Amino acid sequence: MTRIQRLTAACRTAALLGCSLLLTLPAVAQEIQPNFPVELDKKLAALASDVNEVTMNKTMLKFASQFLDGKDKNDAQAQRLIQNLNAIYVRSYEFSAPGQYTPEDLKTIRHQFLGPDWNPMVKVRSKKGEGDTDVYVKMVGNEVKGMFVLDAEPKELDMVYISGSIRPEDLKELSGNFGVPNLNLQKSATKEAK
Repeated sequence: MTRIQRLTAACRTAALLGCSLLLTLPAVAQEIQPNFPVELDKKLAALASDVNEVTMNKTMLKFASQFLDGKDKNDAQAQRLIQNLNAIYVRSYEFSAPGQYTPEDLKTIRHQFLGPDWNPMVKVRSKKGEGDTDVYVKMVGNEVKGMFVLDAEPKELDMVYISGSIRPEDLKELSGNFGVPNLNLQKSATKEAK
C-alpha cells in the first residue's frame, strides 16, 4: 500500500467515524442533564441563615416514587407526573434580615431564563416589597419541556427548576412532594390579574 493509499484510507476512516459521531450526538445530548441553572447558588447560600437544597435526577426520582402510595389518588398522580421528568432542582434560602439578596441578584437569575426556548408565563411584582413571583416555561415545539419558578420574599428566596415534560397545572400535584415547596401559583396568577 502506497503512502497516498494509506492517507486516503485514513481520511475515509476518519470521515466515517466523524459521520457516525454526528449521528449519535442528538441521542447523547438528550441523555445529558443540565445542572441547576442558577449562577448565584454559592453566594446566596453563604448569605442565608438556612439553606434547603434538593437535587433529584431521573434515577433519584424513580427511586423516590417507590415510596408513594399508588392507591392514594394524589400519590398516584405524582407518580404519573414524574415518569416524564428528567430532574427536579429546588433551592430555598431563608435570610435573617431583608436585603440579603439584591434586585441585581434577581435580575441575574431571571436572565438565565431568557432565551429562544424559555418564555415568561407569570410575572407578579409587589409595589409594597412583599414579594415577587416569576414562572418561566421552556417550550420545544408545542410541548412544555421545563419550568422554572422564582418566588422572592424579603427574607426568603425559593427556586424550583423542573426539567422534562410537565403542564403548568401539574405543578400543584408536585407541590409538597420531592422537595418542591407548596406553590400557590393560583394566588400569584390572581394577584397578577388584579
